[in-house]
Parts: sequence; structure tokens; C-alpha cells
Amino acid sequence: MGLDNMERGISLFAGAIAMILAAVVSPHLFKNTLVTDTVKHVKGKACPAGYHLVVSLCEKTHLTHPSAWLPQFLEILIVGLFIIFFALRRKRAGVAVCGLLLGLALGSVGLPFLFVGGWLVIRAFRLQKYGDASFSGSSRRARELGQARKEGRAPATRRTRGAKGATATKSAPVPAPSKRYTPKKPTRRG
Repeated sequence: MGLDNMERGISLFAGAIAMILAAVVSPHLFKNTLVTDTVKHVKGKACPAGYHLVVSLCEKTHLTHPSAWLPQFLEILIVGLFIIFFALRRKRAGVAVCGLLLGLALGSVGLPFLFVGGWLVIRAFRLQKYGDASFSGSSRRARELGQARKEGRAPATRRTRGAKGATATKSAPVPAPSKRYTPKKPTRRG
């Protein structure tokens, strides 16, 4: 099953956020940039070498070359484009993997991507196991299966529409016995 409309919209929104992040990083590709690193100040101790105390943090400013920003920019841009591509093609696995990869690569900024990827994985699991990706639908189906197990009966099968609109139940075909692998039945003595 592909992405439904809600999942597709959220995936396209995540891809748009990735494009915005790439646009935020892109000015660093054209000129040298000053970057400030901060370290927490420990009371009674001096700041590490090269750092100076500002309020309660130790700060150090250094110059970065545009080539230092290029890998992060390309990663955000390419993975964001893949998220959009897979969302347009309604491929749940592609969006989930790209979202998780981008989320892990970006750290705390990537938490929304981790959320989207994990959410899609959970919905895929529910869809596969219960036939419904929504929380309420999968809960209802799980209760039905549990009740059927408790009563010792087979759970109700899903009904599907046939070619002419008639309903049919899904059941696994029974394989024919194999001469090679099926053991012989014992003969009755008596």
C-alpha cells in the first residue's frame, strides 16, 4: 500500500522543510563564515584554551571555509529531494528511510524528520498487521483478534470485492501433498 493523502501531505511538508534548511545553509557556500562555538563554563574553573568567558558560557569564534558547509548542504538537498520524489510516487518505505537518515544526520535539528520517518514505519506496521493504519482502526482490529483467540475460534477474514462486485473471503491455498516430503500415513492393524 502506498501513502494515503494525509501521509503524502506530511511527507511533502517534510520535503519542503528540508528545502528550506538547504536554503538556510546555502549562503555559507559563497563566502567565509564566522562560527561561534560554545562550551558550558564550570564554576571556579577557567575556560579552555582559545575560549573566553561571555556571561556563563565560554565562547570561541573561528573562520570556516565554504567547503566545510558543502557536504551538509548536499546531504540536506539530495535527501530532501528524495523525500519529495518518494512522496509524489506514494512510496512509504522511501520516505521513511530518507526521513530517518536525514533526521539522524542533522542531530537535534533533524527531530521532525525522525518523527516523520518513525511515524511512517509505525503506520506501515499497523497496516501490515491489522489492515488499517489508523490508531483507532488498528486498535479495534487487535481487540477483535484478541476476542477471537480468547473464544477459541478463527478470526474473521477480511472481505474483498471480486471482478464483478461479488465479495469473497481471502484464504491461503492448501498445497497438494508431495511424494517426496509428505510422510506416509501409518496403516491400521486390526
